[in-house]
Amino acid sequence: TSSGVFNFSANSTSDSGLFGQTIPGGATVGFPYASFLLGAVDNGTIGSPTDQHLGEKSYALFLQDTWKITRKLTLDYGIRWDYQTYLREGAGRMPSFSPTTANPTAGGHLGATIFDGYLPGRCQCNLASNYPYAAGPRLGLAYQINSKTVFRAGFGVVYAKTAAYDNLTIIGADSQFSSTGSFLPSTYLNAGVPVTPKPWPNLDPGQFPLPGQVTAPSGFSNIDPNAGRPARQYQWSIGFQREINKDLAVEANYVGNRGVWWLAGTLVNYNALTPQILSQYGLDLNTPADRTILTSLVSSAAAGRFQNKIPYAGFPTNQTVAQSLRPFPQFGNINGQYSPLGNTWYDSLQVKVTKRLSHGLDASYNFVWQKNLTIGAENESAIVSGFGGVGTAPTTNTNDLFNRKNQKYLSGYDQPLVSQITISYITPRWDKNKIASWVMRDWTVGAFLNYRSGMPLRVPNANSGLNNYLFQGTSFANRVAGQPLFLQDLNCHCFDPKTTFVLNPAAWADPLPGQFSSSTAYYGDYRQQRRPQESASVGRTFRITEKVSFNVRAEFTNIFNRTEVNSPTATNAAAPQLRSASGATASGFGFINTGSTYGLPRQGTIIARIRF
Repeated sequence: TSSGVFNFSANSTSDSGLFGQTIPGGATVGFPYASFLLGAVDNGTIGSPTDQHLGEKSYALFLQDTWKITRKLTLDYGIRWDYQTYLREGAGRMPSFSPTTANPTAGGHLGATIFDGYLPGRCQCNLASNYPYAAGPRLGLAYQINSKTVFRAGFGVVYAKTAAYDNLTIIGADSQFSSTGSFLPSTYLNAGVPVTPKPWPNLDPGQFPLPGQVTAPSGFSNIDPNAGRPARQYQWSIGFQREINKDLAVEANYVGNRGVWWLAGTLVNYNALTPQILSQYGLDLNTPADRTILTSLVSSAAAGRFQNKIPYAGFPTNQTVAQSLRPFPQFGNINGQYSPLGNTWYDSLQVKVTKRLSHGLDASYNFVWQKNLTIGAENESAIVSGFGGVGTAPTTNTNDLFNRKNQKYLSGYDQPLVSQITISYITPRWDKNKIASWVMRDWTVGAFLNYRSGMPLRVPNANSGLNNYLFQGTSFANRVAGQPLFLQDLNCHCFDPKTTFVLNPAAWADPLPGQFSSSTAYYGDYRQQRRPQESASVGRTFRITEKVSFNVRAEFTNIFNRTEVNSPTATNAAAPQLRSASGATASGFGFINTGSTYGLPRQGTIIARIRF
């Protein structure tokens, strides 16, 4: 089956004599819902029926042994081997961009669509190779220094999974239909769809771009030749565990890891204009006249020596000179699908105090002092640091695609200080009153309190227009030395968020036009509010008979009913800070939207269960 969309506009129920005219006072003629009731379709699409079979394979072998060398020294050692394939469509119907295939729609210019495999119409190749050497050794050591102190150390190499789906969509060309630009509809519902769906799969290497356009479907990318290489992570730890008394233990550990080959497709754009390409054409971004040429239409006199110089017959002249000079001018940005280019770094001091169950009390306290760095692998940074899903997930940020090794930034998930408290208490039985004892005993009261540093705020985007010249992405604003980042402490609870702009626009300045920023994506002292997580529960199990029990419990989140405001608007330092007539903040850099709250108010759930 195929899906489709019908769109209804006001045109079909407007006055033909007024069609296309401006009505004084902003009045409109016609009503889309009335057009729908008449069945008058203005435009729509119908998708091609597809039969997709995406899949991948995974095999693993694991060996482990424990060697008690002496009474005090124990060694654990092992190795794991993983073999995984890259995600592919069973019949090779998953398209990929090819930089070396001639495109008939673009006059034979290189850059076309190919398909995986050796069936007819495919590239007679595998788009990627699988990595057969994913062998990870593991080593653990425990040494008892004395009866109450143990030294522990460990090292291991682990491999992640290759990409699974990863928001992948297999392109099926939609068939479009629309009205002729008048008040007449393109079709009526009772007449059915006016076009026949295009056949699928379409194995034509020149199916994109559409004739006379610069187009590629959403998600059109180059499947990386190393898509079958899983991310590798080196993990190690070293620490001590000490028993203070029979019910209290303390441990401290250094935990670190380094990750390579994480998925980071946005770290590459096969269709960016590199400085080397500009140099070949005698263009310099430091020259205002050259910047004007790059952003001028090919058909205009402002294009200078590039006027009407098109890369292939049929290239649309309503495009800029910069577009015409791209390696593949028939397309927009082309990222890498499953490109294993990301790196992560993680170091931490982890301290834990455990109060074992005694007198009904069981408690633990965890403190972590950590640092998390990344190149293009923000989601993997969340995995590395144990990010619990608090807040909005940051996206990959790269200032300069042409110098990836210089893009080592603080991760958008970095939270240097973490404190976690877990408490569980079981109420005791009373000896003086049997009824009161039965009512009050054996209730389990628990709490989990989680306090973390605020997540980093993303540095504002630059307004220097670098992406208009190079198509490599937006650069960052530069930080101005000596200027405070905040106009108000976000954690002080001492200001009215409805009337206060909290960020300082003067702390940021745009780089010169056409120049890269010297800033990083995040700074350690530029963070959102701290957002505590506090939950509690109480419950008990009643034994009715030997085989029947009744459990009741209540669970509460945000137990102190904290009201948390949203994070400030921070994407553009040049956005004017505007106020309403009443003096309330309305928009701009440092504006806090108080129309909603960041988290939910206190909530509770009561659960009852009978087991038999």
